[in-house]
Amino acid sequence: MSDVTAIDAASKRLALALDALAAAVERRHDADRAEARLDAQLQALGNDRSRLAAELDAAAARGRALESANREVAHRLDAAIDRIRSVLAANEG
Repeated sequence: MSDVTAIDAASKRLALALDALAAAVERRHDADRAEARLDAQLQALGNDRSRLAAELDAAAARGRALESANREVAHRLDAAIDRIRSVLAANEG
């Protein structure tokens, strides 16, 4: 093999190696971008989870307050019904 042929072969191998390296770098950049997108999505999901947990806590607290108000109203209604019955009974007699 002559020196020119050996240099041409080496140049071709070098060009192929550089092309492979460029492709590997591009794949790595693509993987890094995909990882960054996944990280952003994970962060967004974490934020959504925190927001939803806070909303759930607020809704549960509101539910407890409504249950308490409902019990109080029921108690007052029962007392009013008892008073009305007492007045009716007193007027019947």
